[in-house]
Amino acid sequence: MPPKRNAAKPNSRAHRRPPAAAARAALVDLPATGCDLPVPEMPPGREWSEDDRARWSELWESPQAVMWDDTCRGTVAVLLVYERAILAGEASAWMAQEARYAAEALGLTPKAMVALGWRIVDAS
Repeated sequence: MPPKRNAAKPNSRAHRRPPAAAARAALVDLPATGCDLPVPEMPPGREWSEDDRARWSELWESPQAVMWDDTCRGTVAVLLVYERAILAGEASAWMAQEARYAAEALGLTPKAMVALGWRIVDAS
């Protein structure tokens, strides 16, 4: 049996905040009005429809997009392709799962926003 921990020691784990509490303490406020930075060009390699272009702009103008840089272009593009296949009824289970992973990586789900320490706030 391991020895009992002494909570009186200054470096005891009893005095440490749990990781979840530390994440909650460092919230990043995202503007409810969304991102006003220029929308990047869509990546080459396929023909993008007008619906794809509209969704691309919608994602890059979302509140979460203030936390993205140009390296997110590929993930956003992949999400578009997966979303289109899912909505058309042409997606496999792995595509749906990959779409979920991409959405979480971009902070687009409530669960992902909590994990990333993001919250959307109204400026008024």
